[in-house]
Amino acid sequence: MIGLGYVGLPLAVTFAEAGVPVLGLDAVQAKVDRVNAGDSYIEDIPSDRLRPLAEAGLVRATTAWDDVRAADAILICLPTPLTEHREPDLSAVLGAAESLASRLRPGHLVVLESTTYPGTTREEVAPVLERSGLRAGRDFHLAFSPERVDPGRTDWTTATTPKVIGGLTAECTRRAMEVYGAACETLVPVSTPEVAELTKLLENIFRGVNIALVNELAMLCDRMGIDVWEVIDAAATKPFGFMPFRPGPGLGGHCIPIDPFYLTWKAREYDLHTEFIELAGKVNAQMPLFCVGKVARALNSRRLALNGSRVLMIGVAYKADVNDTRESPALRIIDLLRADGAQVAYHDPHVRELATRGLESVPLDPETLAAHDVAVVVTAHSGIDWGMVAREAPLVVDLRNVVPEADGRVWRL
Repeated sequence: MIGLGYVGLPLAVTFAEAGVPVLGLDAVQAKVDRVNAGDSYIEDIPSDRLRPLAEAGLVRATTAWDDVRAADAILICLPTPLTEHREPDLSAVLGAAESLASRLRPGHLVVLESTTYPGTTREEVAPVLERSGLRAGRDFHLAFSPERVDPGRTDWTTATTPKVIGGLTAECTRRAMEVYGAACETLVPVSTPEVAELTKLLENIFRGVNIALVNELAMLCDRMGIDVWEVIDAAATKPFGFMPFRPGPGLGGHCIPIDPFYLTWKAREYDLHTEFIELAGKVNAQMPLFCVGKVARALNSRRLALNGSRVLMIGVAYKADVNDTRESPALRIIDLLRADGAQVAYHDPHVRELATRGLESVPLDPETLAAHDVAVVVTAHSGIDWGMVAREAPLVVDLRNVVPEADGRVWRL
C-alpha cells in the first residue's frame, strides 16, 4: 500500500481484517511509527481496530521502497491535488511510479486508486513503470480501481462499497479482481481503466452539480423570502423523478471540489469546454461569500456591525462527524469574517485546532454562546446539543438547518 492517508490506511486495515498481510509505505516517518504501534491518526479507523492487526503482524509500515519488492500487489493511494493554476497535479503518483519502476518484477500487480482524469493509468503511469524494461499487460498487471468511501459513514464501508475495477487488459482486470475479492464484498469489472477513472469523476461531479443547483436556489429563495428547506422537503415527497440535495456553505473535502477540474482540464484536449461543470464550480465557490453576507445581515438586524462582532463558528470540518478540514468552506468563511473585522472563535468536537488560522476549539456551553454576538452553524456534527444553541445564543445563522426555531433569533441559509 503506497500512501497511508485517508484512503490507504482504511484499505490496509480492510485487507488485514480479511487475513491478508499488508505492508504500508509512507514518506512520513511519524505515520509509519504510529501505524506500527497500532496508533491510528484517522478517525474512521480507531486505534482499537488497528492495534490488534499491528500486533499480529497483519499491518506493517515502512519508509523503505525496497520493501515493496516482496509484495504481490501494489496499490497506489496518493493524493492528486491541483496546482496553483487549478490544473491536475500528478507529481505524487508519478513520483511513486518512478520509484516503483526500478523495483518492479514480472507478475506484479499495480493498481492506481487515486482519483484522476481518464487516460492517466494508460498514458501516464504505464510508461513510467515500463522504464523497468517490463511491459504493462504482458510482464506485469496494471489496473485502476477508485476509492469510493464516504468518510464518517458506517452503513457503507471499504469492504461493503462495490469496487469498480478496470484493467489494462482482461487478464489485468482478472488479477485485480482476484486481489480485491479477498477484502471487498462486491466487485464491478469494467472494460478499461478509462471507464473506471471516469466513473469516479462522474460520481463526484454529479453530486457537485446538484449541490450547486440547490445552492443557487437557496440564494434565489433568500431574495424571494421563501424557505428553501421547506421547498426541498416538499419536492422530496414525489416518489419518482426527484432526488433531494441540500444547500450549504460550499463544498469541502479532497474529492468533490477538486475532481471536476481534472475532467474539465482533460476535456480541453478534445476541444470541448465543460461549461455546465465549470458553472457548478463557480456557484459552489461563491457560497462562503454569500454566507458571510448572511451573517452580516443578521447582525445588522440587531444594530451590530460585522466589524468588531464576536462570531462563534460551530463546526469547521468539511462534513459532519469527521476531523478532515481539507478544502472546508469553514476556512474560507473564517478568512472572510476576519477580513471584515470580526473576532472569530470556533467549536468542533472533531478538530482540536486550526494551526493555519491560529485557533483552537473552544467549549460549547451556555457561557461561550452568550459571550458571542452570533453563532454560525457550518458543520452539523451529531452529538451537538442544537437545542442549547437555540436557547443560549443571542443570534444564530444556521447554514445546515439543524437548529430549532427560537423566537426569530435563528436565520437560515
